Amino acid sequence: MSLFSSGNGDKRSEELIMQNPLPRNSGKRWRAGVLGATGIVGQRLVKLLSDHPWFQLTEVAASERSSGKTYAEAARWHLDGPIPEVARGLIVKGLDPTLACDFVFSALDSSVAGGAEEDFARAGYPVISNSKNHRMDPDVPLLIPEVNASHLDAIPFQQKNRGYEGGFIVTNPNCSTAGLVLVLKPLADAFGLEKVFVVTLQAVSGAGYPGVPSMDIHANVVPFIPGEEEKMESEPQKLLGKWDGARFIDAGLGLSAHCNRVPVLDGHLECISVSLKKIASLNEVREALRTFEVSHELASLPTAVRHPVVVIDGDDRPQPRRDVQAGNGMAAAVGRVRECPLLDIKLTLLSHNLVRGAAGGALLNAELLAARGLLHYRVPASESQLVQPAAQ
Repeated sequence: MSLFSSGNGDKRSEELIMQNPLPRNSGKRWRAGVLGATGIVGQRLVKLLSDHPWFQLTEVAASERSSGKTYAEAARWHLDGPIPEVARGLIVKGLDPTLACDFVFSALDSSVAGGAEEDFARAGYPVISNSKNHRMDPDVPLLIPEVNASHLDAIPFQQKNRGYEGGFIVTNPNCSTAGLVLVLKPLADAFGLEKVFVVTLQAVSGAGYPGVPSMDIHANVVPFIPGEEEKMESEPQKLLGKWDGARFIDAGLGLSAHCNRVPVLDGHLECISVSLKKIASLNEVREALRTFEVSHELASLPTAVRHPVVVIDGDDRPQPRRDVQAGNGMAAAVGRVRECPLLDIKLTLLSHNLVRGAAGGALLNAELLAARGLLHYRVPASESQLVQPAAQ
């Protein structure tokens, strides 16, 4: 199911435009392209875009072996329900930066993402990337809107530094980092952070398709995910750090991660222990998490949830089977908040790796860029492609 509705159709789209009017001064929906559209994250993006009130899917691109086919022919569909009608007949293009769209999402494999994303940004496209290649670049925002929206201030510097005219790259973090930092943010704001120790139990969908061989994961736990621990130990430093006008300054956390693959379909479970700068009771910690609320600007975005951390009572929650859809998959579910004999507190968190940690996170990033006037219309659109917003 989409974050927006249970079905498709022009009537439903018009209703959504009325409920979520486009940012002031916009006269039409932005046209979106998806690079890597046939992969599992690309498919999530296609499905989310099929019923989005601000964005219209107009282009899909993938590897050369898919180029020239319709999306229905090229995509081996892995999601519930059929391929959205808006996407079925689209012709899959190659990775040439001449797509008829205003911006692109990148769900490309890291083997090709780096150069392709730079080519599109150089050609004037805003690139909202789910790939790892540019996350730690010194001039590229690594973005979780609820955590570090101010990092978008780096975009003009990036454009000047790289000679991009109109284009830029913004990334979202690793799927396991996304849920972790979403929970760390209210703790950092209320009490300050010194050290974080995290052990992850990560779903098989995080490995893409076909992913982990069944003989390796069935009735088993694989205590190694290539590159994952390094990402979890470096990305939070940038996310919780600051942009000083010329560079990102790390948060300076002590952070250690152990990452494991487990036989769960969706949802990354993480057990964390945290050392705080200020003394806090368990009730104060729970209250800081429970009352974490986004700004009015973010709350107005279609994909956002007002309370992106959901605290669940009970000594056996959260669980992937029961709680992975918290906040339509965009919230982190937290439980088992308790004292830690080594650090200060420990808790368990769960986030949806393909929604919050991938496609949904990228979509929210694009919505924030649109709301702040950082997306623009690149090519003319026929009147039949436009959806007029409600009166402002």
